[in-house]
Amino acid sequence: MRRILLKLSGEALAGDKRTGFDEETVRGVAVQVKELVDDGIQVGIVIGGGNFWRGRSSENIDRTKADQIGMLATIMNCIYVSEIFRSTGMMTSILTPFECGSFTKLFSKDRANKYFEKNMVVFFAGGTGHPYFSTDTGVVLRAIEVEADVILLAKAVDGVYDSDPRSDPAAKKYTEVSIEEVIEKNLQVVDMTASILARDNKMPMWVFGLNEENSIVNTIKGQFNGTKVTV
Repeated sequence: MRRILLKLSGEALAGDKRTGFDEETVRGVAVQVKELVDDGIQVGIVIGGGNFWRGRSSENIDRTKADQIGMLATIMNCIYVSEIFRSTGMMTSILTPFECGSFTKLFSKDRANKYFEKNMVVFFAGGTGHPYFSTDTGVVLRAIEVEADVILLAKAVDGVYDSDPRSDPAAKKYTEVSIEEVIEKNLQVVDMTASILARDNKMPMWVFGLNEENSIVNTIKGQFNGTKVTV
């Protein structure tokens, strides 16, 4: 792998607290990412905002405003995680699709590539910059733009199942599934907009459990226990 895009769920970074941050969890991610960077792999990261805000669950706030709060939640997450990464010896930069004062830099493909070439971990915060698009769509969009080899989806669940394994003990786990089947069966690897974008641009996704020991490094180095979504 030359370049990967890692999607982290905000809820997973909160650990058992469900909100905010669990520093031990984040530091564990940082140690694994540093191993990849030290091996010469370029790493981009997108983080969801669910540990602070889930706009679609609010019935009393305009959807556009709710989604804007969610975008800001992803920026807070990236600032925090970026600082933990820096404390382990990595160089980082945070890019957003809109101006954020001195907190971040404005996204462009050229700027992202420049940072990758300097061995920096690049955080893509703020989603697409528009309401009605999730961080799922944001991660697929950025992966396509920066020509990543694969998207790694680090989730609370260890792969793709034919039903929710948390409520269905008979749920079947896929070791490999095509993006067409994901769309046809609505398997919810990512939302439908992101799934179609990945299909049309032939962007593979690997889904695995973040909480498994050394799961990010193992995924890259061939000890993969999740699901490969093929194109």
